[in-house]
Amino acid sequence: MTRLNIRKSIIAAGVSLAALVVAAGPSLAQEAVFVMASNEVGSPTYNPIKAANLSIGSTLIFDRLVAQDADLSFHPWLAESWEEAPDGMSWIFHLKKGVTFHNGEPFNAQTVAKWLELFKASENAYMTEAIQTVEVIDDATVKFVMSRPEPNLLYNFSSSYLSVIEPKSFEALGDNYGVTEVYGTGPFKLESFTIGQETVLVRNEDYAWASSLAKNRGKAKIAKITLREIAEDSTAFLELKSGGVDMLLSVPTDFLGELKSESNLEVVTLAGQDVAYMPINVTKEPFTDIRVREAAAKAINQKEILDSVYGGVGEVANTFLISALPESKVDPKYQISYDPDRSKALLDEAGWKMGADGVREKDGKPLRVSLWTQSDSSFRRLTEVVQAELKAVGIDSEITTFDSSAIRDQYKSGNQQLAVRSYNWDNADIVDWFFGGDRLGYPNISMFNDPKAEELRKRAMSGSKNMAERVKNFTAYHEYVLSQYPMAPIYQPVNSVAYNKDRLVLPAEIHSPTVGATVIMDMEVKE
Repeated sequence: MTRLNIRKSIIAAGVSLAALVVAAGPSLAQEAVFVMASNEVGSPTYNPIKAANLSIGSTLIFDRLVAQDADLSFHPWLAESWEEAPDGMSWIFHLKKGVTFHNGEPFNAQTVAKWLELFKASENAYMTEAIQTVEVIDDATVKFVMSRPEPNLLYNFSSSYLSVIEPKSFEALGDNYGVTEVYGTGPFKLESFTIGQETVLVRNEDYAWASSLAKNRGKAKIAKITLREIAEDSTAFLELKSGGVDMLLSVPTDFLGELKSESNLEVVTLAGQDVAYMPINVTKEPFTDIRVREAAAKAINQKEILDSVYGGVGEVANTFLISALPESKVDPKYQISYDPDRSKALLDEAGWKMGADGVREKDGKPLRVSLWTQSDSSFRRLTEVVQAELKAVGIDSEITTFDSSAIRDQYKSGNQQLAVRSYNWDNADIVDWFFGGDRLGYPNISMFNDPKAEELRKRAMSGSKNMAERVKNFTAYHEYVLSQYPMAPIYQPVNSVAYNKDRLVLPAEIHSPTVGATVIMDMEVKE
């Protein structure tokens, strides 16, 4: 399951765009520069069928059939309405008329059928695998005949990974689709894309079919958006302060105090969709022993990290899922919490005895492990605290730092022992994505492949007739994964977005889980 929305940034050489606006006057007044969240840096494509990660840019280039509000309810977008059969074995979607792609091709029911056929070959095919056939009733009506009920279908259709693509250009461009050219029906068109640096988007002047959650249903009020990729949080923060950029789409908590002292900067706080956690590679010694995995997991002091690293902003994480999801409400015995006494006792039991230097030993070998992290300052700081907490129970860890855009490829080697990372997703199927036995290396950084887990996984993903059953099945799957300690949950942040209020006007109410197309449609640049 491809996740984790990815945004792009660049440290632009020379004069900032904000400075150019001052110099050039009204001709650039409707341009804005945003900095993507650091965990979205490095996405190599805007092709939602082939991408393992997608950035905010994809939400502006493409529309989806369904929109999701901040309260996680579902609303019309390219689909005006829908009906589900009582037995869940078919859905009928009624589509908006008059919608066109950026290259002039029409959007209609035939488009939906061709798009979903192409999607079957993707890594995310699980999102539509329950659709057995697509029947075109007329140009504006499509029927999905299901092989089984899929209670999660509306969520899937609201996902950026089910962005509606233009099939003809997809087939014609091949691997260049999403890199050199890309065509959606969204409010912005791709002007240029430099991987790992920046994306430039220009307004779709013909746009007239925004989500029902946006007040502005016509063309966007902003004419041009530059999405910069800046992996280092402190650099991005300085760019905002100096006027080089207009908005940071993710702000670490340690900058919030300083932001509040800047009269021209404003912070919007949204419910978080992230969990920071420590993957534990179950195939690498000493973590093949579940006792050592549990000991490492229970050495992490989530409350201390919340208070000392994040200033009390956010929540501790005791499971793998964000607390807003019902599937996170596991039996308390499966929650993973700080328990240093239990941690030390487990290491003793596993034969790792404390050495004179504070590092445990077994058969003359010290308990030294690798601890991977990414180059962002916030990750490095968190990882240093995790390192100290592991050392407190006798586990000596050596930190290895990788560039944020390259670490996913490093995980694919399977050489990691421990790591500190985060994901961004608001659906329980993230458990499937990060612990599925067929995705070892990345995204399954823990290399977890357990027969019982696979059985529970299958039931959770495809064995539910309705949403109540799905919640029950996913809760059971989640509980079992937690019981095997392939990771340690650490922290749930809020999503803080900072912007220059002398440059931007945001809508009074945010009707979206994140700052994406729905919010940007109602955003204005001050003259």
